[in-house]
Amino acid sequence: MQATIISLNVALPTDSLTYNGKLVRSGMVKQPVELPIQLQELGFEGDGVADTKHHGGPDKAICVYASEHYAFWQREWDRELPHAAFGENLTTSGLIETDVHIGDTFRIGEAIVQVTQPRQPCFKLAARYDMKEIPVWMQDTGFTGYYLRVLEPGFVRPEDMLTLIQPDDAAISIQYANDVMHHHKHGEEGIARMLANTALSASWRATLTKRLQGISQDTSARIQGTQS
Repeated sequence: MQATIISLNVALPTDSLTYNGKLVRSGMVKQPVELPIQLQELGFEGDGVADTKHHGGPDKAICVYASEHYAFWQREWDRELPHAAFGENLTTSGLIETDVHIGDTFRIGEAIVQVTQPRQPCFKLAARYDMKEIPVWMQDTGFTGYYLRVLEPGFVRPEDMLTLIQPDDAAISIQYANDVMHHHKHGEEGIARMLANTALSASWRATLTKRLQGISQDTSARIQGTQS
C-alpha cells in the first residue's frame, strides 16, 4: 500500500489571513518545493506553525491530505483550489481516510513516519476561503486528512512515494477515528479501542480519556438514581 506525492509543501508563519476583520498569523498558505528537503522530528525544514498550543509538535509533524477530495470541494465551493489548498505538507494520491490506520508506519524517502490521528480542521481554513462552515463540513464528510509523527528523520524528495512498511494490528482507520471523535459513534467500545492503541496522539488520548470518564460518571449517577 502506497501513495504518490502530488506535491510536497512548506511555509513559515506569516500574517497572511484575515478572520473577523483581524489579521491571523498562520503557516497555512504553503507552497510546493522542487528539491529534496530535510524532514526532522518537528516537521520539514522551512515549515512551521503559528499556534504551537494546538498545532505542530511531534505528534503533528506532517499534515497529509488526499488529492482525491479536491474535485469534491471544487464542485461544492464552485472554485478552483490551489496547491496545498488545505494547508497540508503532503498532497497525496492513493491513500484516503478509509485506507489509513492510526499506527501505520510508512517510509518516505530516507525518513520513517507513523500515523497519529485525523487532522482537526480549525478556523484558519475558514479564514482562508471566507467560509466559516469549512471545519464542520470537513468533519461531516470525513475528508479531514491526517497527521504523521517522525520516527526516523531524513531527506524527502517531491517525487518520493509514501510506502507502507508496517500496518498497525488494531486497524483503526482514520475514518473510524473521525466517527468516534466527531460523531460519537461506536460508544464506549470505540473510545476504549482507540485508547488501547499506543500510537494515538497525546492530544486525542487526553480528549477521549476525559470523554470516557464522563460517560462512566454519568452511568454511575444513573445507577445510583435508580437505586435511591
